[in-house]
Amino acid sequence: MEPDGGEDQKASMEKRANECVELSLPESDTVLLIVIPPQIPGEASFYENFAVKGIRVDRPEPGLVVCTFKVPPRLTDRAGILANGAIANLVDIVGSYVTYTGGLMRNVSADISISYMSTAKLDDEVEITSKRLVQKGGYTGILVLLRNKATGDVIPEGRHSMFCLDSASKL
Repeated sequence: MEPDGGEDQKASMEKRANECVELSLPESDTVLLIVIPPQIPGEASFYENFAVKGIRVDRPEPGLVVCTFKVPPRLTDRAGILANGAIANLVDIVGSYVTYTGGLMRNVSADISISYMSTAKLDDEVEITSKRLVQKGGYTGILVLLRNKATGDVIPEGRHSMFCLDSASKL
């Protein structure tokens, strides 16, 4: 029995996928040069400086937070487009903003679902809207939209489920 070509096609797709994520030697050397200093209490962490720096909260209201964000080079892929991982991080972070009530945040993300619809390029200004859809008991359901301010295109639509940890929690 001869192969129907499906195996060859699968191998070709895997090879192309691997080529997309492989680092060249100069890129690999650059990554090795990154120095992450220990966090000093009261100062921003590496994560805050890298992933969330630049988010501006424009309109905080109960159950609604609207932010703007200019796409920086550090969060783009090789094509100069806002990376999917950065988008997922923004959905997580800005989604959690609507649950913040002051003091220590005691909420955990239980589920995040993201539909990628469009893209944002380097230096595009993005509006991020996070809206609480439902809050019942310790559960909060949140809708997060990232929209390109220049074109109005929705980049992703994210659904974020969070649970509140109360003081009696055993977690």
